[in-house]
Amino acid sequence: MITVTQVKNDEEVIAIMDIAESQIEALGFTEHSVRHSSLVSRWAGDILEQIGAEPRRVELARIAGYLHDIGNSVNRDDHAQSGALLAYKILTRMGMNYREAAEVMMAIGNHDENEGLPVSDITAALIIADKADVHKSRVRRNTTRMSMGNLNIHDRVNLAAERSRVAVLPETDEILLEIAIDTELCPVMDYFEIYFRRMQLCRRAADFLGKKFGLVINGTRLL
Repeated sequence: MITVTQVKNDEEVIAIMDIAESQIEALGFTEHSVRHSSLVSRWAGDILEQIGAEPRRVELARIAGYLHDIGNSVNRDDHAQSGALLAYKILTRMGMNYREAAEVMMAIGNHDENEGLPVSDITAALIIADKADVHKSRVRRNTTRMSMGNLNIHDRVNLAAERSRVAVLPETDEILLEIAIDTELCPVMDYFEIYFRRMQLCRRAADFLGKKFGLVINGTRLL
């Protein structure tokens, strides 16, 4: 069976992900490179593993997490849909059975907050993992030299984010996203201005998994 390690080492995947990141960089978006994809892959798998999903579902979540942004190689607009089709083509070419490849395709096609919905456990885990990655390392080096007032709101929020983590808490039956933000660089309200819709989708994703969704910023519970 195809594993996430095989996917990461596939020459076609490497080439497409490199092109995807070059386009995102040219457009001036925050980082969507192997760092982001690897983290989302790990978190998506961890979420399913911690709620007791079967090992193969966990592995498929890791694969979906790693490939979820390859559609950026085509265009940023509708990247979830183009990425889903690319992933299906790649995975079936590698020998993955059609059913599993279709599961990954569906998850990738639904990960974006503009048109996505949690329609499977893999999709739900991918949504939460993707939206949880808020961190200063995602800001381009050339933008960090600019004053905070000249940065767009996405860069300001990410530059102010010292750390983020997502975890399943069995004692409270919830999936918790914890973020530390330097409020001298960016007020917490800026986070909600751009992430409110994403947090709504995370809540729906957690509901699909039979969990509550919680958000804690700087030690204060906000959801």
